[in-house]
Amino acid sequence: MQSKRTAVGLLALCQVAAMALWFSASAVVPSISAEYPLSAAQISLFTSMVQAGFVVGTLLSATLGLADRLAPRRFFMFSALVAATANGLLLVLEPGSAGVYAARFLTGMCMAGVYPVGMKMAASWARGDLGMLVAVLVGALTLGSASPHLFNAFGGVDWRFTIGAASVSALLAAGGINLVTLGPGLAKPPPFSPHHLTLAFRNPALRLANLGYLGHMWELYAMWACIGMFLDASFRIQAAGYDPAFLARSGTFVVMGMGGLAGCLLGGWVADRYGRTLLTMGAMATSGICAATVGLLFGTHPALVGGLCLLWGITVIADSAQFSASVTELSEPQLVGTMLTTQTCAGFTLTLVTIHLMPLLVGAVGWRYAFMPLALGPFFGVWAMARLRARPEAIRLAGGRR
Repeated sequence: MQSKRTAVGLLALCQVAAMALWFSASAVVPSISAEYPLSAAQISLFTSMVQAGFVVGTLLSATLGLADRLAPRRFFMFSALVAATANGLLLVLEPGSAGVYAARFLTGMCMAGVYPVGMKMAASWARGDLGMLVAVLVGALTLGSASPHLFNAFGGVDWRFTIGAASVSALLAAGGINLVTLGPGLAKPPPFSPHHLTLAFRNPALRLANLGYLGHMWELYAMWACIGMFLDASFRIQAAGYDPAFLARSGTFVVMGMGGLAGCLLGGWVADRYGRTLLTMGAMATSGICAATVGLLFGTHPALVGGLCLLWGITVIADSAQFSASVTELSEPQLVGTMLTTQTCAGFTLTLVTIHLMPLLVGAVGWRYAFMPLALGPFFGVWAMARLRARPEAIRLAGGRR
């Protein structure tokens, strides 16, 4: 019998190993575009098709209740195997062809059987520490998603090696997940009902938790998608004698990876001890202020720009796991997987809007003001979580610590 620490640690490794298929896109695109003549639209589709596939996959999974009706380890394993195969096809398909984008879309769809299912498996071990358990998974994923920026800072990586390594990593995850012991909190699967899907927004407490998550997601992925370009443009104006390209790439890794990991773990610790809504409101208020003001430092000393971006990187993700924890605590135990899948589906659908909105804002108003509209999301999220805090159901959050 595995200990809780061993099971959650192995689960985190499997989840990061499988999600490497998603992370690798950031590192692969610059290398491929240097070798093949890809248009700006093709480069954008290479990443956004994974995002779109994930949205479709989570929608199908939530509608059919797959995350609750299927054995979680088998669902995870099958998803990782199919995704690894689809990703491996990139080694034989012509870059920029329709087949490449179909493979990326299928990879994204399969992530619906990895990310929310992994959170459900972690939640099965929760005993007053749900926020920290989910935070460990999100923190590990955040560090993994930022790693391509570190690789690129030291000269980049060969795209064929990256694709192959990511597929092998996912295959190892597919095998390793069968070694993970499920916790005693795993509920029996419910009978299928299409009405389960609508509970996420029909139930008032769940609706407010999901609205808070949407406010968080309005900001998060747009910030992650653009922070490297922002730092590069700023440091080319003022780099204090350092190589601006290296400074921007390594700075992006620190902001997203190290800042994100620290934010997730700190957020999990605070939320479990002092309150779920308290942490989410504080993190979103701080990140919203960062979004509204960081552009005003554009072109100033790297220490000022980097320092505020690091604070933003910590606070923009500190609350992420806590929305999943909140939905887990507010849901019926047998519907946790479906509710988590519905939440991620709605959130990632919204990111498709803000990721494509940011380049338009940069072109229209420049870097000094482009991030300001992102502050609307977290400020809306603060309102939603304040409303949730006032509801009687909030007593179910973090063992009564609202």
